[in-house]
Amino acid sequence: MREPRHISSRAHALVKTLHRLATEPAASRRLGQVWLEGDHLARAFLARGGRAALAVVGASAWLQPGPRELALQAAEIVVIDDALLPEISSLESPAPIGFLIDLPSSGQQPLPGVATVVLDRLQDPGNVGTILRSAAALGVRQVLAMKGSAALWSPKVLRAGMGAHFALHLVEALAPDDLDALAVPLVATSSHAAAAIDQLALPAPCAWVFGHEGQGVGPELMARCALTVTIPQPGGEESLNVAAATAICLYESARQSRR
Repeated sequence: MREPRHISSRAHALVKTLHRLATEPAASRRLGQVWLEGDHLARAFLARGGRAALAVVGASAWLQPGPRELALQAAEIVVIDDALLPEISSLESPAPIGFLIDLPSSGQQPLPGVATVVLDRLQDPGNVGTILRSAAALGVRQVLAMKGSAALWSPKVLRAGMGAHFALHLVEALAPDDLDALAVPLVATSSHAAAAIDQLALPAPCAWVFGHEGQGVGPELMARCALTVTIPQPGGEESLNVAAATAICLYESARQSRR
């Protein structure tokens, strides 16, 4: 068994890096790395064929067979004092293990001709992570985030995504013109649309566009949409949460594609 390095000082450069990645939403973009905190995210990464450059495990967890076996899947292992775990976590109860990986989406471009979700300036990381989960579950190939959207690899989005990141092609900080390369119709929801989502033959594949929680899809993107649909709300509420609306739209696309 490989011998790990040991870290006992909060002043160590790795501890400082992990602290930034765990607590600053934009740190992954800036540093080009992602901190996958916890057993679930680490295993989800491995299940999709990932290979972590570094596993970081608490001293007590290193003595346990489960965490030790997981840590050994990484190219390198660092064992840190248990007292340092809160320094590299944004959780109330810090996880005893995590992987440090390179930022997967760095430098990527949108894929043409595939089922897509476009996020237009969504701000809530819980919504974004939930949308990623729905996208991965319902057959979407990629999720594209326009400039002004929450960082896809931020700690809160990662936790809400529950591993969906590794099933998707993700690209961030896009401008409207970047969507021209998609070569699929853009579709959006609108309360002013004439037809309900279940009354139309949806294009397949298509790119569903979902906008800011308060402002909706911006005018420039809405003008690019080939189709707008409404989601019937017999209960009479004014609007749906964007993550709930996304799940409905993606399910209807998947349902029609199976027919």
